[in-house]
Amino acid sequence: MTQAIPPARKRSRTKPFLLASSALALVAAVVMMIWTTRCPCETTPGFILFGDVQQAPVTDWTFANDVPFCQIQVSAYGLPHAINLNCFATPEGHLYLSCSVCARKFWAAHVGSNEHAWLRLNNRVYSVVLNRVTDPALMDQVWETRVKKVMVYGGQPYNPKPKPGARRPDTWWTFRVTSASGS
Repeated sequence: MTQAIPPARKRSRTKPFLLASSALALVAAVVMMIWTTRCPCETTPGFILFGDVQQAPVTDWTFANDVPFCQIQVSAYGLPHAINLNCFATPEGHLYLSCSVCARKFWAAHVGSNEHAWLRLNNRVYSVVLNRVTDPALMDQVWETRVKKVMVYGGQPYNPKPKPGARRPDTWWTFRVTSASGS
């Protein structure tokens, strides 16, 4: 009498695939959560700028000279895009952003005239309007203000200190930042 041997059971690959996919999705969600709340970090862009949203318009931005960087959030393809930038205020309190080799920057391509953005300084978030400055004389004045601030806070590989008397490069752009009214 021969004993019937049951056919070998095929192991389903569905369950391990679903477990691995779920684990990968969880890791991706955690990384995204950390990224969106921690960045922009140095040269890595972020997503949304969190912080204490300020309602009052700012007319004197000189306090921006007390921090190494500003963080701005613009809209790119309908999604928020946040980055670190040098920002500096003139003695009159006008705020400007610095952008080296700006024609190649992703964020700058998404900034038009009177572009709404968000700016974060010291964990405070401000509703602002950005406008590119194209007047060479004003750009030279703003460049000098930038040089003074970078001499204090610069020195990192991604933010080198300029040489004394450094001239404004033709590839450097600047944007005037003003408080958004009623936003």
